[in-house]
Amino acid sequence: MSDSVLVAPSLSTAQTEETFEFQSYEKSTRSRSYLGPDVTAENVSELISAYYSVPDLIQFFKEHPQYQKITLQFPDELVLDSSIVVQLMQKELCVSDGEACVVDTVKESCGSGSDCCGQSKGECASKAFQQQAGRKIWILADTSYSSCCVDEVASEHVHGDIVVHFGDACMNAVQKLPVIYSFGRPSLNLAAVKERFESEYSEKDAKVCLMADAPYSIHMHALYHMLKDGGYSNLVFADINRGMLEENNHIVGYSGVDESTYKKHATFGNRIIYGDRTTVDNDDDNDNELDMHDYKLFHITIPKDPHLLFLTTQFESVTLYDPETNSVNHGPFPSMMKRYKFMHVARTAGTVGILVNTLSLRNTKETINKLTKLLKENGKKHYMFVVGKPNVAKLANFEPIDVWCILGCGQGGIVLDQYNEFYKPIVTPYELIMALDNEVTWTGQWITDFEKIIQEIEHEEDNNDEVGDGHGHGNQNEDEDDAPEFNAVTGQYVSTSRPLRRIERLEIETPINEVRSSDSTELVQQFSKTVAIKNTVSTSAAFLQTRQWTGLGSDYQTQEQDSELEEDGATMEEGTSGIARGYQFDRQNHA
Repeated sequence: MSDSVLVAPSLSTAQTEETFEFQSYEKSTRSRSYLGPDVTAENVSELISAYYSVPDLIQFFKEHPQYQKITLQFPDELVLDSSIVVQLMQKELCVSDGEACVVDTVKESCGSGSDCCGQSKGECASKAFQQQAGRKIWILADTSYSSCCVDEVASEHVHGDIVVHFGDACMNAVQKLPVIYSFGRPSLNLAAVKERFESEYSEKDAKVCLMADAPYSIHMHALYHMLKDGGYSNLVFADINRGMLEENNHIVGYSGVDESTYKKHATFGNRIIYGDRTTVDNDDDNDNELDMHDYKLFHITIPKDPHLLFLTTQFESVTLYDPETNSVNHGPFPSMMKRYKFMHVARTAGTVGILVNTLSLRNTKETINKLTKLLKENGKKHYMFVVGKPNVAKLANFEPIDVWCILGCGQGGIVLDQYNEFYKPIVTPYELIMALDNEVTWTGQWITDFEKIIQEIEHEEDNNDEVGDGHGHGNQNEDEDDAPEFNAVTGQYVSTSRPLRRIERLEIETPINEVRSSDSTELVQQFSKTVAIKNTVSTSAAFLQTRQWTGLGSDYQTQEQDSELEEDGATMEEGTSGIARGYQFDRQNHA
C-alpha cells in the first residue's frame, strides 16, 4: 500500500467564495457619438444643452407662461438624455414639486402679511395657489406608436398642455395639441462624408440629391457647398419643409436655408429640394418641378423600412451613408414585388382587419371611415383593431383575419414584414384600394399620406359612379357577381372573397349520416349546413367548420359520425370540497 495520502473523490462542484456572490453585470454604457468625439462626464451636460437647444426651449416657455404641464417625448435611443434635459429646464423654469416656488413674491406684492397665502380666502389666496402649482414636466419614454410621431394620446393621459418632441420627426399634423420640435444638432465629419461621396460618384456631372433625416439635415447646406466647390455641378439638397408646420407648432435650434439664395425645385413630402438657380433648367413656375426619378439619392443615416421603400420608388438609385461607421450601403432594400404579392392576396380576402397604429395623426378617422365604406361596397367583412407597436404575437391571436390593413405613419409606423414573420399579409390603405379595384393596375407609386389616400378613394368612387351604380362591383351582372375570383398567388379560385354580397343561391352539400336537433344553440351545429345568415356568408361559421376542435363536446360529435367507435363518456362524480388547510375528507378522517 502506498504511503501517499488518499484523497476522497470530489462528489460536488467546487464552492469558492465567488460561488456565493451575486452575479456581477457589466455596467451598460451607451455611446453618445452624436454629441461629438470629446464627450466626458464633466461636459456631457453642456453638450446635451447645446445639442437639444435647451436655452431656446427655455426661452420659449418663458415667453409662453400658459403652458403649465409640459410633456417631453424621447425616442428609445435618446431617452438616456432625458434626465439631464429635465434638470436643465427645472433650473430656469421654477418647476414645483409640491412646494411654493414664488410664494414670497406674492406675499410681498399683496402686502397682507405672513398669514396671507396660508389662511386668506380672497384674491390673494387664489393667486398664491396658482403660483404654488408651478410647472410640471413629464417624460414620455415608452411611446405607444412609432417614435417619429407625436404621441398625443400619452400626453393627454397626464392632461399635458404641450408636447416637446426630441429627435427625428415625420412632422405629420396632429389632432389638437401644440408641438415643439427639437431635432438635435448631431456631430458629422464632413470631410469623411465628402471622401465617401467622391468614391461613389466619380462623374462630376452626376445628378445626385443630398438628403438626411431631420437631425442631420442641418449639415446638408454645408455639405452641398463643399461638394459644389469640388466640381459637382448637378447637385441638389433637401431641407426641412417648414410649410408643413401648423400655427401652434414650432422648431427650436433649426433655422433652415435662405430661400432667397437658393431655388426651390420640388416639394418632397416633409422635405423641400433646393439648388442653385443654375443647377438645372427649370422655370419659375411652381408646377414645373424636377423629376426626381432622374436623380440618384445619397442619404445620410439609415431610414426605417417604410420610408426607405418610399425613397426607392422616387429616385433612380439609393445609397445610404452611416455616419457612425463611415460606411455606405447599396441594399438589398425593401422590394415592391412583395407589396404587389400582398395586394393580390387582399383581392381574394374575405375578412380584412383594419390595424390602427396611430391615433394622433390628422385624417385618421376620415381614412378609417372611407376604408370601411369601400370594404362594405365590395362585400368584404372588416374588423378594427387599435394596437400599439404590432408584433407577431399580438396579431397571431386573430386567426380568422385573412389580411391586415395597417394605418400608420409612412416614415416608421408601417409594418412591411420583409422576412415573412407574420402569419397573415399586411397591406397599406393604398394597396387595399388597388386590390378592391376591378382592374389590376399599379403605376409604381407607393402612397402613405392619409390625405392623398382619401383623394384616391374619392377618385375611385367618382369612376365607379360613371361606370356603374357607385359600388365596387356594381357594373357587373349577377352571374359575374357570384363567380369565384382567381387568386394569382395560390393559383386557385376563391368563392368567399365577398361574404357580404347578397346571395341569390347557395349550393350546400349535406352529410348523409348526420342529424342535428332543431333546438340546438351551438353556432356550428345550427349553421353547419347553411353558412349563410340573412342572405350573407357567415365567415365565422365557415371558419369554425375548418377547425378540428370546435368547442366543448366536439369530440363526441366526431365519435357519433364514426359508427365503428363506441365509447362512453366519463361519469360525473362529486369532487373535493373545502379549503387547502382542511378539505372535507380530512375533517371526516380526523373526526
